[in-house]
Amino acid sequence: MLKYLGQLMSDLVEFFDSRFDPFRDTLDILLVAGGIYWLLLLIRGTRAIQILVGLIVLIALTLVSQLLELAALGLILERLLEPAVVIIVILFQNDIRRALARVGRGIFPSFSNAQEIQVVEEIVRAAGSLSQRRHGALIVLERESNLGDLIEAGVAVDAALSKELLSSIFQPSSPMHDGAVVIQEGRVASAGCILPLTLRTDLPEGLGTRHRAAVGITEETDALVVVVSEETSSISVVLGGEMLRGLDAPRLRVVLREVLGGERKELPEASEVTGRLEVAEEPGSGQATAS
Repeated sequence: MLKYLGQLMSDLVEFFDSRFDPFRDTLDILLVAGGIYWLLLLIRGTRAIQILVGLIVLIALTLVSQLLELAALGLILERLLEPAVVIIVILFQNDIRRALARVGRGIFPSFSNAQEIQVVEEIVRAAGSLSQRRHGALIVLERESNLGDLIEAGVAVDAALSKELLSSIFQPSSPMHDGAVVIQEGRVASAGCILPLTLRTDLPEGLGTRHRAAVGITEETDALVVVVSEETSSISVVLGGEMLRGLDAPRLRVVLREVLGGERKELPEASEVTGRLEVAEEPGSGQATAS
């Protein structure tokens, strides 16, 4: 094995002496490193990262089997890795589709902004209507972390987001009204989803299962959750395990626009929301304040 390693090092030195171009190869390395980093950001927090780790382990075992000349193990691993490209496409098809969609949103940001405004308005209208009728609701907006497990566990919907659809799902007579609705890429992906409950004991008194579920999912992912209380009719927003309570439709609009627009990584204080709302409502401010 030492002879093999020595020959390998000799080949590498000869290769760099004869073919290494500082500018071209440095640029090549930087582009590849940037691509790998971007890929890791895309699959962060998803099941894809676990599968990727498994593939890396198999590749590492293949290299070890070659170094130690383990013929049987090497043959088995080679047969497993031969269709690796097809396996990756099948296993990561949702993540690949999401990645391409994000690239498209980066090229056409105006479409992304328009879609974001539409999503916010439909959720605000639905939350306001449900609050007035004291119908409980739990709306989960997917962000960077993939919520595929929740979507698979719920009832597939895959429909355009609208106030009417959300209101019908959360009607007390609906069989899915007790679960959560998951919003993915501006569409209602799934309904009737069961969320993990938080184990925290320091939450305010009077919070029910919906609020505990909202805190639970935001402790594990970067999802943004809107909760409408059936008992108090109040609207809450949950992000990163923190909750902002006592919102109405206009204040909910301010919070959603700031968080989804990337202006904030955490929830604002209630006083900040009120201040921004007052500024927006001042004559001549130039901002729309639709109810």
